[in-house]
Amino acid sequence: MDDTGLPPSWEVRHSNSKNLPYYFNTIEKISRWEPPTGTDTEKLKQYMATHHSTSSQIPATNHPEGKIRAAHLLVKHRDSRRPASWRESNITRTKEEAMAIIKSHEEKIKSGTVSLGELAMTESDCSSARKRGDLGFFGKGDMQKEFEAAAFALQPGQMSGIVETASGLHLIERLV
Repeated sequence: MDDTGLPPSWEVRHSNSKNLPYYFNTIEKISRWEPPTGTDTEKLKQYMATHHSTSSQIPATNHPEGKIRAAHLLVKHRDSRRPASWRESNITRTKEEAMAIIKSHEEKIKSGTVSLGELAMTESDCSSARKRGDLGFFGKGDMQKEFEAAAFALQPGQMSGIVETASGLHLIERLV
């Protein structure tokens, strides 16, 4: 197996119910969504981009009524609801620093140098990064209010401006 950057006895596994990778300690028999302390995040980013990212293409015929499908890129900060992610076990950046980061991401996407999905794979603080930020289909009441309002206001193919929720700062792209 390629070097994951995880500490000894930790491995990447795949959740069948959530269709996402997670981290499992083979000795302590514990699992978690965020990488354990001591992870080499640069090696992990490379490993995840190579082994756990997909284009997540879902045919339009599977579109559930009343639901939309969106992808997002999340930048957390120390005041986020859970200031931890697969990229960093303890996020210490300020909200202002997070805003500067997401504005830079927004500029890159708008300039056409990179897509939201491509950038999400390495830069998003959400576990959906492995699926190019794809959150799958969701309906009203499934997401935080601010996120839901922004996502449902978009037309397929459109990207939102920066959306602030308790989770952090988001860029949202409506897929379907």
